[in-house]
Amino acid sequence: MSELLALGISHKTAPVALRERVALPDGRAVEFLREVVGDPEVHEAVAISTCNRTEVYLVVGDPVQAETTMLGMLARQAGIRPTELAEAIYAVRNCDAARHLYRVTAGLESMIVGEAEVQGQVRRAYELALEAGMTGPLSNRVFGAALATGKRVRTETAVSEGAASVPSVAVEAAVEAVGDLRERRVVILGTGEMAELTAQALAARGATPTFIANRRRERALAMAERFGGRVASLDDMPRELEAADIFVGSTASPHPIVGDDELRVVMDARGGRPLVLIDIAVPRDVDPVCAELPGVRLYDIDDLQAVVARNLKVRAAEAREAEAIIEEEIQRFAGWLGSLEALPTVAALRHHGADIVERVLAENEGKWESMSDRDRERVEAVARAVMSRLLHEPTLRMKHTGEGRTHARMQLARELFGLDGDAGSAGAEAQEGDETSAEVRELRRRPPR
Repeated sequence: MSELLALGISHKTAPVALRERVALPDGRAVEFLREVVGDPEVHEAVAISTCNRTEVYLVVGDPVQAETTMLGMLARQAGIRPTELAEAIYAVRNCDAARHLYRVTAGLESMIVGEAEVQGQVRRAYELALEAGMTGPLSNRVFGAALATGKRVRTETAVSEGAASVPSVAVEAAVEAVGDLRERRVVILGTGEMAELTAQALAARGATPTFIANRRRERALAMAERFGGRVASLDDMPRELEAADIFVGSTASPHPIVGDDELRVVMDARGGRPLVLIDIAVPRDVDPVCAELPGVRLYDIDDLQAVVARNLKVRAAEAREAEAIIEEEIQRFAGWLGSLEALPTVAALRHHGADIVERVLAENEGKWESMSDRDRERVEAVARAVMSRLLHEPTLRMKHTGEGRTHARMQLARELFGLDGDAGSAGAEAQEGDETSAEVRELRRRPPR
């Protein structure tokens, strides 16, 4: 019987230096998945790779062997030894793997709880694997259910409402101050991670960024190319501010770079046009006295983080409701997965019943010399009908067991009917299901790392 296996690393288990080495960009992802499904133990595969995680969801025959193989493949992708990667890798199976995927898709595993972008990232990862022919019945089912669950979480809770990071709050502050950001000119001082994230959020709203950097000009050029902007020097900043609508300060300078005297000159040249200053630097890039100048609207890091804290508090409360939705949905998946686990035992039971009918008919063949062929057919039909009706209710109950009860019921049925000793193919199939179920039960005792 096949099992669902998920392996990966995330911001919870690995630093960015390791995550970026294991990452699978779209072009590499398809190539990697082809390598994965080339392993005889792997039947289906989907890879999710974002800035915060790289995860591979597999449908496998032997999960222990597949886990070892995947660790080696991911280590080769990262260019490190498997032992170095092992500490950061988490591995979960079946319902635990599905639950993890549901949580990822709903944004509950994100660095910023409830982020909306991850739903689209999961969808694109699944569609990429689907188009490449790497998915199948089990992966199609779990990813379809995960996407539906993520949508339900965002529809029925407010876990994704309200900006919940400094860059996203900065963008919302800019929108509140100047309205539509399309065609708005933004001056960004600095080229660090926060500057890049803010530039990305602003560019997504249609703003045109100008990056000002003295020492890291190459990085500024790369960011300008990425976000469709341009680069200017620090000496050009007064002129750039005269034409800008929004300024973002995000440097590591130990003292303010924008002072009130210089900004007063800029504001006079602007002819009364307002200017929004968003200072996310610590220490601050903008002298707080600038807020007193006419037409200037200044937001510092404390202003933005206060909004973040309020929104995260709201999201934490909503996340509890999201958890309940996920558990409700995972029970549906568990029922479906349990029905798959029951199939080998059901088949073995039916095979066992048919075998008994055949043996009884054969044992009594010599006692029916005077029976007509028509009567013989009637006796056989009655015997098979009795067998079918006798097994009907047990079959239904085995197919509709809850999570955690499937293995126990299958084991009891095999013991009661002696199925483990059945020499038929269905009996062998049932034995395989028993072993697999034991692995599943053992795995469920292991909490995700």
